[in-house]
Amino acid sequence: MDNNTLQAFIAVAQWQSFSIAAEKLFITQSAISKRIALLEQQLDKKLFDRIGRQISLTNAGHALLPCAEKILMSFADARTVINNLDQTVNGTLSLASSHHIGLHRLPIVLRQFSQQFPQVQLNLSFGESEAAYTGVVKGHLELALITLAPLPDPVICAQKVWTDHMEFVVANDHSLTRQPSVSLSTLSRHQAILPGPKTFTRQMMSERFTAQGLSLEVSMSTNNLDTIKMMVVNGLGWSLLPASMIDDTIKVLKTDQPTIYRYLGFIYHRERTLSNAAKQFIKLLQD
Repeated sequence: MDNNTLQAFIAVAQWQSFSIAAEKLFITQSAISKRIALLEQQLDKKLFDRIGRQISLTNAGHALLPCAEKILMSFADARTVINNLDQTVNGTLSLASSHHIGLHRLPIVLRQFSQQFPQVQLNLSFGESEAAYTGVVKGHLELALITLAPLPDPVICAQKVWTDHMEFVVANDHSLTRQPSVSLSTLSRHQAILPGPKTFTRQMMSERFTAQGLSLEVSMSTNNLDTIKMMVVNGLGWSLLPASMIDDTIKVLKTDQPTIYRYLGFIYHRERTLSNAAKQFIKLLQD
């Protein structure tokens, strides 16, 4: 059981596909199959069920997955400890960011970091905060810049960097703009455009409505706030957006509600040794 074999197993488990796993690891599908076969032979257990084109973990596979992820993180940790000894800032920094942070908050930090540490290769991906959060928990990512979870996993270290002051918004010609103040009860009777139900932002919204015994009438969901803004501008519903995104194309609604804040920042795994590159990136964020 070696590093490459475990990487192959985790990749197949993650993508539920031998071909996609091979593509992600830049090896052939035959090589992936051989590594999985070797691992199953070593453990004397079948790790995947293959029914037609569908691939799923067996009970043994489910049991092995968290252990394999922890072993790989330990390998990476040992490599980081050794590389950190000479105090140089180089190597690869695996970083994930939400779309909103990547578009509205991150560019200036990336520019500063690249100018100061050109020898660091950034392995940067953009996606949903929740996916990046899972990547850090499982040890696939060293750092992630996300909407912070209301109740973080105990293995996560989180630090706030930015605060989003959230506003209820509609199109300039929406009927709600004619009301001097809008209650949550009124909003619940109009169509909303919000991020998906599993997002931290949506959960925060749902809790506010649920506390008053109200439900949300969500007509459309997308996790890209810029897309949500475009839909609001075109009169497709109301939404909740950061004040930094508000301009004269949309109207802020006055409500009877306390101000809603959303916290953005970085997270990393509590048991992981951060590389010198990650430490310097965090320093830039804190500055």
